[in-house]
Amino acid sequence: MKIITLKNTHQAPGLLQNGAVGIIPTDTVYGIVCSANNLEAVNKLYALKKREDKPGTLIAANIDQLVELGIKKRYLTAVERFWPNPISVVIPTGFQLGYLDLGKMSLAVRIPKNGTLHKLLLKTGPLLTTSANIPGEKPVINIQEAQIYFGDKVDFYVDGGKVNNRQASTVIRIVDDAVEVLREGAAKIDEETGRILS
Repeated sequence: MKIITLKNTHQAPGLLQNGAVGIIPTDTVYGIVCSANNLEAVNKLYALKKREDKPGTLIAANIDQLVELGIKKRYLTAVERFWPNPISVVIPTGFQLGYLDLGKMSLAVRIPKNGTLHKLLLKTGPLLTTSANIPGEKPVINIQEAQIYFGDKVDFYVDGGKVNNRQASTVIRIVDDAVEVLREGAAKIDEETGRILS
């Protein structure tokens, strides 16, 4: 198990591209991440979180990465005004992404604003992520808490210090051209206008 500090993250892209599952600070909270293109890594991530019917979130550097993964561009261009931001939008997927969406035929997708994370995503391509905590427990605020939960069950950790002032992403979906907020989080959205308030 490796602990990588933010000053030395050059190893993380290679590890993720080779199928590793790690814990990193995202644009919101600490997350367990893996390459969205690696079936074995995705299965390992879901097993760690004991998730059989609750998909994680896809994060990517840009829309092109998501299109290349297999999400239809028309769904993405319809919501691109919400990005980059800590806003995850539930988007229809297809049968070919069933290993990611766990058969739900939709997945929360986000393009983060955080510069460090954006640079990582440019190198790795889309990552599947879910908060680094045990189901039912609060998300961890530092690597030490994450290690108590996951120990050597993950392949590496990136230490980004405390993130106790961060919230999880806001999750929305678009229904008949209207915004429906599924989870309040780091960004505030006016459901009537669809305008980002903060």
